Amino acid sequence: MANASAVASPAQGGPVLSTPLISVVDDDASVRAATENLLKSRGYVVQTFASAEEFLRSPRLNETSCVITDVQMPVMSGLDLLAEMRTRGYGVPFIFITAFPNDRVRALSAGAAGFLAKPFAGHTLIEYLDAALEENGGGGDT
Repeated sequence: MANASAVASPAQGGPVLSTPLISVVDDDASVRAATENLLKSRGYVVQTFASAEEFLRSPRLNETSCVITDVQMPVMSGLDLLAEMRTRGYGVPFIFITAFPNDRVRALSAGAAGFLAKPFAGHTLIEYLDAALEENGGGGDT
């Protein structure tokens, strides 16, 4: 399932992936790679970004079904990214991963679909992701 097929979205008039596109945003290359490998092994289509700013410039922003992001990153934090996405009208779920578990309350109160402290178990991330996609209808922007 490495290739996703697109179908027309009646609500948006744009493409929606039949296989969810997961965007991973983390300034740590090893975390990005490990998360990408895990998600691809589960059949997800994955795009990775080294910063929130890079993600916001993505031509596939509208196709993202879920964002998995670090909380603390240079320039724009994961929480700032969530706020910016909501300001732009994107309701896509966010799952936060961080080495700083004290960010949990802020992330959950900001509307996070999940919060994982590093290091985390891969199956736990998949459980959060599956639940977030199911709750959000499995599609992209809502």
